[in-house]
Amino acid sequence: MATHYFSHDDCLSHITPPGHPERADRLKAIDAALSAARFGGLDRIAAPLAEEADVLLCHPLRYIDRLRAVVPQSGTVALDADTHISPGSLQAAFRAVGAGIAAVDAVLDGAAANAFVGCRPPGHHAEVELPMGFCLFGSVSIAAKHALERRGLGRVAVVDFDVHHGNGTQDLLWQERRSLFVSSHQMPLWPGTGEPHERGAHDNVINIPLAPGSGSTEMRRAYEAQVFPALEAFRPELILISAGFDAHRDDPLANLNWSTEDYAWLTGRLCDVAEASCAGRLVSTLEGGYDLTALGQSVAAHVAVLMERG
Repeated sequence: MATHYFSHDDCLSHITPPGHPERADRLKAIDAALSAARFGGLDRIAAPLAEEADVLLCHPLRYIDRLRAVVPQSGTVALDADTHISPGSLQAAFRAVGAGIAAVDAVLDGAAANAFVGCRPPGHHAEVELPMGFCLFGSVSIAAKHALERRGLGRVAVVDFDVHHGNGTQDLLWQERRSLFVSSHQMPLWPGTGEPHERGAHDNVINIPLAPGSGSTEMRRAYEAQVFPALEAFRPELILISAGFDAHRDDPLANLNWSTEDYAWLTGRLCDVAEASCAGRLVSTLEGGYDLTALGQSVAAHVAVLMERG
């Protein structure tokens, strides 16, 4: 079976102000990296639009309506100091949610071995009723709830290796006893959450702070000692990844020193766990990564491993 790659040109229409790090060029850099001949076997799928009912799995209707009410006719509107909305933003966000759900269905139905969702805006900072950190809807959390509520799974794990703590995913899944949320992230760093004592309502959250300036050795030790054993004990029926590539040493927004090879290693080890616990069923979704060269190279390394293992 092939690896499915979900994306859509609508995700280029989410416009942010000049100089903003979360920009359409990120997806262009990824598409360029995945256009190499070695990715010829990648099954490219147009991301479908989510339904309102999909977003309602994690966000109330009043929140969706508040976002709709502030969409401008032109230009951008600041929702906070970092998060902006433009005429095409909600369409893009609904594509991102729809892609995550479609990727879960493809993997659970056996149409794909695994999947990568290359959409924007990202999602792991969006809380139940609060857009923040460039994010509008909690795409990965919605995909997890879809798998649990609609597809009948009993255990879904979400692993977030973005350099920033996935506070939104933590908020959306805090009460969900059928999920395990694991986040590794630089600390101290925005958004300031993600302490180890934040454990979830059912001991279903694991936060792994990493010190500024740390790199491959510290990350690999933490994952081998904490993340992989926790996943193996949880025995997920599906693994979702919040794949942020901003822990790369070249990223401008943080101070970890991961390499492109680290993303290949981490992807391979997560595939090991998926093969042992859930027949390899794994869906990865783009979050951060703001140096365009490092982003393209890291996503290429990540997807190459998904294709090899699929």
